[in-house]
Amino acid sequence: MASTYIQVQTSDFDIGHETALMRDPDGRVGAIATFTGLVRDLHDASLPGDGLQEMFLEHYPGMTEKSLQRIVDQARERWELIDVRIIHRVGSLRPCDQIVFVATSSAHRVDSFAACQFIMDYLKKDAPFWKKEKTSRQDHWVEQKDTDLEAADKWKDK
Repeated sequence: MASTYIQVQTSDFDIGHETALMRDPDGRVGAIATFTGLVRDLHDASLPGDGLQEMFLEHYPGMTEKSLQRIVDQARERWELIDVRIIHRVGSLRPCDQIVFVATSSAHRVDSFAACQFIMDYLKKDAPFWKKEKTSRQDHWVEQKDTDLEAADKWKDK
């Protein structure tokens, strides 16, 4: 039976543990695709001391989970998935911290790969998360990137 697990949390997660939970004891799973996103420090190296000190993520509880479920539902309409697992962290995060985990399982790798990428692309576009970057010079809210919108748009023709 297909299942979906969606969790928004402040605590870290264990990639190995989360991936192991995607295995099916009945032998239906032939592929598990995962994506783990990390907090990057994209500061300008020519500006000493201006690196990312912290990223703070906010979300709208209840709305966020429903939004993620809609994305999973869209993926399930396109591909035959056995399990989907999404964990997204909120709160205070530092460079190199894990921020998001997406895993999909299916009988075949093509479905798992495509669905995992689709979910991540739409998560970046549609999920209600707000990011504030804190540096030694300033705090600023991060705007949605055109590249994230373009990544989601490519799925419209597929």
